[in-house]
Amino acid sequence: MVRRAILEHDELPADEDQILPDDLPAADPASPRSRPWSGAGGRWIIWIGRAVVWAVLLLVGYRGILAIVDGEGSRSGSAPPAIPASTARAGAPGFPASLAEAYALQFGFAYLNFSPASATARGQELARFVASGVQLPWNGAGTEHLLSEQVAGISATGSNSAVVTLLALLGGGRLIELGVPIYASGGKLSVSGAPALLPAPALAAPPATSASPDQSAEAALTSQLPAFFQAYAAGDPTTLARFAAPGAHITGLNGTVMFDGIDAVFAPVGGSIRSVAVTVTWRLPAGASRSKGVADAPASLEMGYQLTVVRQGSSWDVRSIGALDQPQSPGPP
Repeated sequence: MVRRAILEHDELPADEDQILPDDLPAADPASPRSRPWSGAGGRWIIWIGRAVVWAVLLLVGYRGILAIVDGEGSRSGSAPPAIPASTARAGAPGFPASLAEAYALQFGFAYLNFSPASATARGQELARFVASGVQLPWNGAGTEHLLSEQVAGISATGSNSAVVTLLALLGGGRLIELGVPIYASGGKLSVSGAPALLPAPALAAPPATSASPDQSAEAALTSQLPAFFQAYAAGDPTTLARFAAPGAHITGLNGTVMFDGIDAVFAPVGGSIRSVAVTVTWRLPAGASRSKGVADAPASLEMGYQLTVVRQGSSWDVRSIGALDQPQSPGPP
């Protein structure tokens, strides 16, 4: 009955759901059906509003994901933390360290040699190293002479900057360190600021050995080692082989020095294999004459060696020879 009432009111056919838009009759302006239906317009507004809301939500989600990936979260709103100095050093593989060290050495030679007579030439030489605007004041007085210098280290503070530390020996036996700031870019280098005078490394006091000496082993080695060191100085492979432990390959000095004596032997108490310290005096070849017909007396130097020896009956064979790598306290021969 309700269906019938609707048909009578709107005068629509029973199959109104099958009518296509092109089949609709022209609207009568005077008819109530010609007025726009406010319900349809409101529904379009709702659809548009929903689309805008979804677009905003998608945009916010997309920006949030990017912020997480890029490490730029917006919760704190602060700038990214600064890179620690240690990380910056490790993250500067592109810095030309070897070239910067050589550059600092050349600068150090010019900087640490000065006198009033060479002031102009020194200033011109330094100008080849320093960046524009960098000043290296000097009052023009005094004299300094560089005897030697070496690179003690380099500390990179970034991909373009570092401090090269030089270890320098000045006239009068003064040992110093000189910190030289270097800037590098595109294969170009410059001293980016005034260098810094730093203290030389202090003397370290190695601990005294606490091992007890084996006097019997020391006596046997003191008797045996002179013949070994004579062969070692001459580089005589046949004689060296007589003293070498099985499998050892010892090469001598080929006559660069002459054996002058054993000064001390220290053999700690132990088993059949020992690490012993030996002090030897070498006699060096005579130097060139200072004047015609007058020659220098041959120099002699005491030097310390560490030998690994293996007991074979009552004697000791030498397995290896090298410089002392640990504190020893040799006793009298």
